[in-house]
Amino acid sequence: MDVDGVDLTLLDADVAGVVQSELSGGLDGRGVAVLRRCIATLDGIVPLLHEEYCASCFSRLRAMARVAAAPHTPAAT
Repeated sequence: MDVDGVDLTLLDADVAGVVQSELSGGLDGRGVAVLRRCIATLDGIVPLLHEEYCASCFSRLRAMARVAAAPHTPAAT
């Protein structure tokens, strides 16, 4: 299924891959970049999902991605 040109299956797989990498020892620069791109994409498409189950699943996927990205986010000064 595509939403606004985004393949949801591929997005789900990308997030799963980078989160698994983070859990298995951490992300390199490329992994962090992929994760940030996925979060930005999720931020754009979640509001467009009108089917409740799909919106719920991708909202949780976005939350999981944000948790995985937290160690790679600079602290505010």
